[in-house]
Amino acid sequence: MRGRDERRGSGAPGRWPAAAVRAASLARSGVRSWIASSPGTHIWLLVIGITSLVIAAASQDLETFLLHRNSSNIHQLTKHPLQSLLISGFWIENPSSFLLYAALFQLLHANVERWIGTARWLFTVGFAHIAATLISQEIVLLSIEDHSLPRSMKRVVDIGVSYGLAAAAGILTYRMPRPCRWVYLAGVVLFFAVPLVTGGTFTDVGHAIAAAIGLGCRQFTHGRPPWDFGSVPGALRRAAVVVGRGSGRAGRSGLSRTDAPGPRRSRRPRSNR
Repeated sequence: MRGRDERRGSGAPGRWPAAAVRAASLARSGVRSWIASSPGTHIWLLVIGITSLVIAAASQDLETFLLHRNSSNIHQLTKHPLQSLLISGFWIENPSSFLLYAALFQLLHANVERWIGTARWLFTVGFAHIAATLISQEIVLLSIEDHSLPRSMKRVVDIGVSYGLAAAAGILTYRMPRPCRWVYLAGVVLFFAVPLVTGGTFTDVGHAIAAAIGLGCRQFTHGRPPWDFGSVPGALRRAAVVVGRGSGRAGRSGLSRTDAPGPRRSRRPRSNR
């Protein structure tokens, strides 16, 4: 009796670690697949992570120099138009916000890139970033000439990735199935329009322009199916079954190694690919 209980006790705990290993393997495979299907998003995010580390490690004077040098304000657009337009999209002003931006990149950029392809995604967010920057800075220039803003605004820090995120949020509208699409669209419009009617800044104008450009790129979504939210429970059940099978195999193999008569055969490692 004692020996049988010991075998039963030694076999049971092995099931949970095996299930955990199986789940971890599936998670790693899923992460690799996610990154491979949205390479542009993750390369962009990697560069932002590097520049954020540079800002975090820099002295106050160096940080000020880098932020102004890589800004797309009127001063830099006049001196280095192409460089300032492109490089300003790879910096964020506050490195502590990196994790928030990383989450937003996964939620917006990665989903759009996977859905419509890297080339169409890149054109949408790149065009929105450039157009929103130029138009918003033109508004700043007109306001300076009209004496509504001080001349120091020509050197205001204007960097960041928010214009691209606004464009991704706009085009993602068409991936929402009806009637969820209209609820999402109303949320996008309210999110970007409310700051404008409550005294928004030139940045708020740029966000609204970028979101409108994203909405205007509907042509890129033709032939692309919307999300099927009804398939989510089934996908979760299938994943649970796969993990459960891994656990069941571990339990059965544990009993056979301990109790089954005959010679033991070595098992070759199986590839997770």
